[in-house]
Amino acid sequence: MRMRIMLALVAAAAAMPAMALAQDIEGGARRGAAAGSQVLGPVGAAVGGVIGGAIGVIEPPPPPVITYVEREDIPSVTVDRDVVVGEPLPETVVIHRVPHHERYAYAVVNHERVIVEPQTRKVIKIIRED
Repeated sequence: MRMRIMLALVAAAAAMPAMALAQDIEGGARRGAAAGSQVLGPVGAAVGGVIGGAIGVIEPPPPPVITYVEREDIPSVTVDRDVVVGEPLPETVVIHRVPHHERYAYAVVNHERVIVEPQTRKVIKIIRED
């Protein structure tokens, strides 16, 4: 029985978006409970709510933020590692706030535009040129 619960918890965690970051505790708890309830019913909802509240789940930036970042002309900064969603940018990278959207900042790193959470510097989205 414990093995089934553990497997269900792992499945519930996998159902949560891959960009799990500590940002929105209330929203993370709500989304975690919803994901957990789909896998395990009421028990999964309780566990998913606790997990989601603990780690939060960042929502994708709204279209105006993406448009703003795509249009801004700032020089690219080179770093010697890959930029990865969920990982913070190095302190040497200057980030710029997105006006009217205090939850978001951005930078251009290794010729890729990245949207970050300003307090933690964690990458939320990488905007790749098509």
